[in-house]
Amino acid sequence: MNTDPTGTLGHSGHGGVADFASLWSPGLVLVLIVVGWLYGAAIHRHRHRFAESAPVSLKKQFYFYTGLFLFYVAEGSPLYYYAHHYSFSAHMFQQSVLYLIMPPLFLLGTPGWLIRPLFKGKAAQMFMKIWTAPMCSLFVFNLIFSFYHIPMIMDTLMANPLLHEVYNTIFLIAAFQMWFPVFCPLPEFNKISELWKMAYIFINGILLTPACALIIFAGKPLYANYMDVPESYLFMSVLNDQQLGGVIMKIVQEIVYGAALAYTFFRWYRMERKKDEEEELEYAHSQINANRA
Repeated sequence: MNTDPTGTLGHSGHGGVADFASLWSPGLVLVLIVVGWLYGAAIHRHRHRFAESAPVSLKKQFYFYTGLFLFYVAEGSPLYYYAHHYSFSAHMFQQSVLYLIMPPLFLLGTPGWLIRPLFKGKAAQMFMKIWTAPMCSLFVFNLIFSFYHIPMIMDTLMANPLLHEVYNTIFLIAAFQMWFPVFCPLPEFNKISELWKMAYIFINGILLTPACALIIFAGKPLYANYMDVPESYLFMSVLNDQQLGGVIMKIVQEIVYGAALAYTFFRWYRMERKKDEEEELEYAHSQINANRA
């Protein structure tokens, strides 16, 4: 068990001084700066090269760059190091940011015309037809989330960095897949109505609950990676930290899904109101034409 009072050493086989690169991931910072620069160049200087391109609002740009920042917070900041080596509750908060908050922001901030060229061709169309199917999107993410938090699986992943990175990559792709039907940037793949989107979000919340409940109501520590962490690193017992992790995931999920429901409802309300106004205007024009006749 680690007894380093400075908090600079890892534990459970993760020993070693936490240097600047481990804590702040300068390589990832560079990659994200390049991604942000490419996005800015595409929507400003090179927009004319894309078919059917349109100006990107400041709100969309804010969403995209906020998504980039949150990706760094979850994967490159000291939060990641602390979550991976010491605190299960921090780990669950990190996952909440990475899989529940960040993907919708990227989807909201990405104009459809920017990514449409990626989905041309029969193979890409077939892939998107399957990948964006709501039932597929609904269950894939929740299965991957639930499997990850089975103690035997999570212990195996934590003990194997390469396997952990592969699973996390699949996890992230599944998160984008899960959110795609709700915040679809491509109208041609927008398969469900706003009302069905609200039902979809609600069902997602139900499917995520069992895994959170398993963690919250567990009577003992479940995960080997966090069992021998000294309480001085956590400010609480390992069991309480584990239970707090389940609570954090559930609370963040409720907030994010509630915001997604509100966003979808008001979008549906505006569409219905616009439709009613158009119908009223059309009826008024027809009455004017009838009176003239």
